[in-house]
Amino acid sequence: MRKMLLAAFSRVLQGPAAATAAAAGRTASRVMVASSRNYADFASEATFEVKKCDLHRLEEGPSTTAVMTRDEGLQYYKTMQTIRRMELKSDQLYKQKIIRGFCHLYDGQEACCVGIEAAIKPTDHLITAYRAHGFTYTRGVPVREILAELTGRKGGCAKGKGGSMHMYTKNFYGGNGIVGAQVPLGAGIALACKYFGRNEICLALYGDGAANQGQIFETYNMAALWKLPCIFVCENNRYGMGTSVERAAASTDYYKRGDYIPGLRVDGMDVLCVREAVKFAAEHCRSGKGPIVMELQTYRYHGHSMSDPGISYRTREEIQEVRSKSDPITMLKDRMVNNNLASVEELKEIDVAVRKEIEEAAQFATTDPEPPLEELGHHIYYNEPPFEVRGPNQWIRYKSVN
Repeated sequence: MRKMLLAAFSRVLQGPAAATAAAAGRTASRVMVASSRNYADFASEATFEVKKCDLHRLEEGPSTTAVMTRDEGLQYYKTMQTIRRMELKSDQLYKQKIIRGFCHLYDGQEACCVGIEAAIKPTDHLITAYRAHGFTYTRGVPVREILAELTGRKGGCAKGKGGSMHMYTKNFYGGNGIVGAQVPLGAGIALACKYFGRNEICLALYGDGAANQGQIFETYNMAALWKLPCIFVCENNRYGMGTSVERAAASTDYYKRGDYIPGLRVDGMDVLCVREAVKFAAEHCRSGKGPIVMELQTYRYHGHSMSDPGISYRTREEIQEVRSKSDPITMLKDRMVNNNLASVEELKEIDVAVRKEIEEAAQFATTDPEPPLEELGHHIYYNEPPFEVRGPNQWIRYKSVN
């Protein structure tokens, strides 16, 4: 009783300020507890309906339901958001004339590269055209090395000598500047997989603008004859440079272009739809059935390259409509929040962390030194003894080292 009286007397002497502070402390504590939502409150996985694929010469296609775990969803979200922010930073650096030369951005098409990578193995192989930044990242190259390559710095993934169109890493063969030329190379990689008896496949990607190339049809023929484990992927973003697919192709059913090769047409704006379709195609190839053609219906937000404003052959309203209705990142975010796989606050924290990573990478890419001139002739061949390379005239020589 005596202790209670002393405590009451103490509060009277301290006045209302102490009581207010104590109450505020209790309120802040409750707010902190409420904001740090327990991970046990989230679902561990959820099942989603995905769009049915159009089929060519196939009795059945990929599953129309996809199970995604919480961890997978967070990983897909972060990867797509990283690619989006990286491409927007590339746009900024290009306009500041820090990045020069050709530069083709991938924003809008993130579900394609992320869905593909989620469905294949690290030991599988991939080759693509010059819109390659997203695939370079999903194949394992850090953002700082991609941006440093774009700015021509020594710390770039190709030592600053490749630039936007020529980035490589293990089991990723670029980044190729000649329209359609990567497709026969991809079939060659698939031939190597089969020849050496590996349980590996190769994905050869090209755009709708390259789909009319004769070398692609020659490659289809050889791949079918030899039953190569190759997935031919047409990323149909609706415009080949500034020409719509309807004006460029007598048939826009690109998934049927293989004729005697089975094909799939896939919603390329839905990461889960892409993942399920590529899983199906990969199993088709691994089982010895030969190649398969896949068309990913997607959309690029930027122009064909940084020299193309992208609004002379399509309207701003068209671009905005795709952003508002089919954006791959927004679609995944809504799925995760609506199915209790993540909270809006948690995804915002990922956004903040991604922005910080991109800014730090950009800082590295603008301060790292350029490669020295004496290294100009290096890395011409993979496994050859050093030799001399002629420079601009016969008196200038560069040493080439692997």
